[in-house]
Amino acid sequence: MSKRDYYEVLGVERSASADEIKKAYRKKAIQYHPDKNPDDQEAEEKFKEANEAYEILSDEQKKATYDRFGHEGVNQNAGGGAGGFGGFGGFEDIFDMFGGFGGFGTSSGRTAPRKGKDLRINLKLTFEEAAFGCEKKIKINRNEPCETCGGSGAAPGSERKTCSVCGGNGQVKTVQRTPFGSFQSVRTCDACQGEGTTVDTPCSTCRGTGYERKAKTLTINVPAGVDNDTVLPLRGEGEPGERGGESGDVYIFVTVAEHEFFKRDGKNIYIDVPITYVQAALGDEIMVPALKGKVKLKIPEGTQPNQKFRIKGKGIASLRGFGKGDLFVTVHLEVPKGLNSVQKKALKDFATLAGDEVHTESKKFWSRIK
Repeated sequence: MSKRDYYEVLGVERSASADEIKKAYRKKAIQYHPDKNPDDQEAEEKFKEANEAYEILSDEQKKATYDRFGHEGVNQNAGGGAGGFGGFGGFEDIFDMFGGFGGFGTSSGRTAPRKGKDLRINLKLTFEEAAFGCEKKIKINRNEPCETCGGSGAAPGSERKTCSVCGGNGQVKTVQRTPFGSFQSVRTCDACQGEGTTVDTPCSTCRGTGYERKAKTLTINVPAGVDNDTVLPLRGEGEPGERGGESGDVYIFVTVAEHEFFKRDGKNIYIDVPITYVQAALGDEIMVPALKGKVKLKIPEGTQPNQKFRIKGKGIASLRGFGKGDLFVTVHLEVPKGLNSVQKKALKDFATLAGDEVHTESKKFWSRIK
């Protein structure tokens, strides 16, 4: 079975921007996440398919390789599963799809290994933790090999035995005779559920499953630049696989708290700063808050209300490692309140001396009105 085009998986055009790809992925991830679709194998596969597509298209180098060479180009190093069948576990998985039908029988018999389920964790960060990166400890609940039986499922002093129904093969073959000849089919053994072995005396701790539910604490390094749309994967930290299959993954969905002063848009941050009438009219050099400490900002003479200034490189680091964003400062003119008589007279004298000549925008407006 060939893989679907990654752009088709996310539902975007090939000309889509990085933000459009990111938004499309987040929509798919929420729609098909296993937490929202319990026991839905199709949704689980679509969730993994979307993650694979985003992993390639969100990386500029991998995306360029994929655009040029397709799946073959990006899978040369990453691989497509055992046997190179793009996600199948090898020949056994393909034969399982046909149910061991007719001439498609398999000599190994044992049902193929199955990857464990993925887990989802919600992680809330402060504005600063997301901007600079941090180390976090998260707790997950997952199955672990039973300590009492060592994961065998058999009570201490006993052991697993070869299944008497399938002879340890994990599958049962049946032959159906028809006017057109004999047809052989293969199904998973009901007695051992495809394991090939059974337990006469199950372990009392795990009840024969071989697993115990335990809490585990993981330490993760959150990279600088994560945002509300970031999903961090922890490979192999999910539920254990079945029949020797690899463990599932843990997906960490990041939520970032709002800041008291700063607003964020991607790598750039924004802040509003008040200045006085005199500073705006005569110009000044002020200190404005940045993510770390303060930075100097020159206010030119004649600065207008809501004028925006850009300070390069004082934003947030790119999650992909492509430099930092900028800090944008919008100045707001503070009109003085509660003036005393002397202050009021000084302003009136200024108005008389200045006249209309210094208020060019006002003159332009009223001339247009006339």
